[in-house]
Amino acid sequence: MSESKHTFLQVNDLKTRFHTPEGTVYAVNGVSFSLKEGETLAVVGESGCGKSVTMMSILRLIAIPPGEIVSGEVIYRDDDLLKLSESEMEHIRGREIAMIFQDPMTSLNPVLTVGRQLTETLRTHTPMTPEQCRERAVTLLDWVGIPDAANRLYEYPHQFSGGMRQRVMIAMALACTPSLLIADEPTTALDVTIQAQIIELVKRLKQDVGMAMIWITHDLGVVAGMADRVIVMYAGFIVEESEVDDLYENPRHPYTIALLQALPRADRRREKNLKSIQGAPPNMLTEPVGCPFAPRCEFVKEICIRENPLLEIVDGKHKSACWVDVKTGGLR
Repeated sequence: MSESKHTFLQVNDLKTRFHTPEGTVYAVNGVSFSLKEGETLAVVGESGCGKSVTMMSILRLIAIPPGEIVSGEVIYRDDDLLKLSESEMEHIRGREIAMIFQDPMTSLNPVLTVGRQLTETLRTHTPMTPEQCRERAVTLLDWVGIPDAANRLYEYPHQFSGGMRQRVMIAMALACTPSLLIADEPTTALDVTIQAQIIELVKRLKQDVGMAMIWITHDLGVVAGMADRVIVMYAGFIVEESEVDDLYENPRHPYTIALLQALPRADRRREKNLKSIQGAPPNMLTEPVGCPFAPRCEFVKEICIRENPLLEIVDGKHKSACWVDVKTGGLR
């Protein structure tokens, strides 16, 4: 990523809560990060760690109530998205920042044709005529690799396979050539072969459009070939941030190390079992005290139980939120 690229998204101390009958869920706990034009940022962590809620908070798609964005700033270009009116946000969603969701079958309207749903985005955000919208929709479907695009405009989501439905979702997200695409685990519901095709498609389209991208995933294995930087989240916190190559070669947080050790790799094929992360994620109904990973951490010290470390630079551009130097096992 070129140093000349400008930062156009800056998230500062974002906190999101959900107020439920069981208590308050501390979903996002002071998340801060930035994104440059044209950059691809991967957000990694196990299910329930706050990845999706963070991005939904950025776009203000959290249901209020029960959700509440307690504090923070989301500076997109010169505007704080958390302070804009709903009509101003509607102008940004889809046109400036687009999002692809996990399950295309629940994201697409089953009673509207694919063409109707594609052209709706264009009618909302552009001055195109109906005929221009239709032509653009055909181009988009062809662009994402759907054959016989002109005729398939008139078909319904259930007439498409899972992989094809996800391609339709990508076409809808790219309809207005957004500056930022947020992809929320878009390959989770697909088989491995189709996953690889979708990842390659998104990488190619990103280069064609020149947009920035945030790719949310629980799988570090898909990150290496597509991201410039990686953020690792745990229990609503960012615990590590690094350029992608440095993260794989030199992980500095115990959770990241554990995630990498759990990955199947060709050079470990003689090992009978993958190494799992012991224990369970914390109860998000409890306000965090100390490091949230401490109960599962092999490096844990007494201070880890009492205080949660800040996310700080440990080497170059590499940040970690850990009291321990994982190379020596001693305190930093």
